[in-house]
Amino acid sequence: MNEREAMARALDLAWKGWGRVQPNPLVGAVVLQGGEAVGEGWHLEFGERHAEAVALASAGERARGGTMIVTLEPCSHQGKQPPCTEAIIHSGIRRVVAALRDPNPLAAGGTERLRQAGVEVEVGPLGDAAAAQNAIFLHSLAPTTHPYVALKLATTLDGRIADSFGRSRWISGPESRAYVQWLRAGFDAIAVGGRTARLDDPALTVRGSIQPRVPPRRVVFDRAADLGPQLALIRTAADVPTIAVVSSGADSARIRRLESGGVTVLRSDTLDEALRGLHSLGIRSLLVEGGGQLAGALLGAGLVNRYYWFQSPLWLGEEGVPALAGLPTRALEQAQRWRVVERKVLGEDTLLVMDPP
Repeated sequence: MNEREAMARALDLAWKGWGRVQPNPLVGAVVLQGGEAVGEGWHLEFGERHAEAVALASAGERARGGTMIVTLEPCSHQGKQPPCTEAIIHSGIRRVVAALRDPNPLAAGGTERLRQAGVEVEVGPLGDAAAAQNAIFLHSLAPTTHPYVALKLATTLDGRIADSFGRSRWISGPESRAYVQWLRAGFDAIAVGGRTARLDDPALTVRGSIQPRVPPRRVVFDRAADLGPQLALIRTAADVPTIAVVSSGADSARIRRLESGGVTVLRSDTLDEALRGLHSLGIRSLLVEGGGQLAGALLGAGLVNRYYWFQSPLWLGEEGVPALAGLPTRALEQAQRWRVVERKVLGEDTLLVMDPP
């Protein structure tokens, strides 16, 4: 196993912390000795041992003189865990290869500390992949007033998210739906538009193999506050924190009804204002699951940080509900070309994960 292969393995290991380590980053590590992986680890749980410490414990004495491959620069400060740099130095590791510098000012400086101790350090291999993996973490450290917004849509070949009757269950296959449950576990909140809430009556909870350390809140964008008490989102609002984003002119009686059911009401007249309000409520990452009006408005306003597009091999025709409604028209030379982060086959479906340029 060479260093690049070991880094790819470390990135795979890092995903094992999804839904359990936030607000910490996802980190994986591999210890190489003579081209052989003699230890590996990942950050499994918030507050527990870091990936480097787990990998060193796995390697034991075989770490001496070896190479540590890690997806993020080792930390050099005392937090809930001791600094990883000191564990690396004491283990006798000769060389450290990190995919990405740690932008957290509290944890940064590991590279300098290791070099001072005589450890050879390289930063950068597969750095783009590491940055894409920890996009939410990196966004949280940037000077921003908005959550990290990911848009998730399951569409037909002709770009429809529901048939002419508004039915969308199920466009995507079981493998895609299982992936969505995994995806939900890593976000602070899950959002839909009001029409989707009324037609689909979704629970917007995580029901997959991963139980998130902090269950995501639920957000409904519904300007008119027209969400009846029969909806699952409203019936269970006292048990699962739920936020309704409504316009400042929404009917006061409807707002009182929502609030009496345990719903937090956020008054906003623009999407930008709404996202600022959600950020102020502690929502640092938001997974938006439709519908077409909300998705088109977010994309058109440049407010989407990542797009998860599930494509299923069927079509519904012109009267089906379009996936993206109201997008502004652009000339070809003015159109943004998004960057594909990942392609994945999920049963008969295809997933494209894309970031804006």
